[in-house]
Amino acid sequence: MSLKIMLVDQHPGRSAILEQALSDAGHKVIARVEPGRNLLREVQDCRPDIIIIDMESPGRDTLEQMREIGRDQPKPIILFSNKRDGDYIRQAVQAGVSAYVVDGLSRERIMPIVEVAMARFREFEALRQELQETRNQLADRKVIDKAKGILMQRKGMSEEEAYKLLRKAAMDRNMRVVEVARTLLALEGL
Repeated sequence: MSLKIMLVDQHPGRSAILEQALSDAGHKVIARVEPGRNLLREVQDCRPDIIIIDMESPGRDTLEQMREIGRDQPKPIILFSNKRDGDYIRQAVQAGVSAYVVDGLSRERIMPIVEVAMARFREFEALRQELQETRNQLADRKVIDKAKGILMQRKGMSEEEAYKLLRKAAMDRNMRVVEVARTLLALEGL
């Protein structure tokens, strides 16, 4: 599988090693961006599969831009840097960096680093999606429980009877139970 890569580089000469190794592996650098540009906009325009940042000493602005990318356009990000500050590395990982590599810009290491970053990103995205689905299910459960509570109070039903009534109404209307519950809560609010 050929990857479309955005390369953010501080020194084009130094990152030529990166570009050549990526090209040799069958991947394509679709954009070269200088630090200081709006990375989120560049990512939206180019739609890369992965972002590789090659900077000697990335600053707080770079971290903030990586955080925006992770929030709005999640992509695997590899950061090659000379910055060894442990606090900065933790912040970079929290901002969405899949691989942080210090003093490691050699041809032989580039593709294994890219593969690990891609795998780590996919795993993280799967966990994030699972967490969101769980949150949605809990929110739906709360809505259903509130609707059951209203039915139990207004109609003197048991919890099981209230749920059966919600389920029957959902089936009759070709809706999900939570949608019927939301409708009931909205009507109750009036």
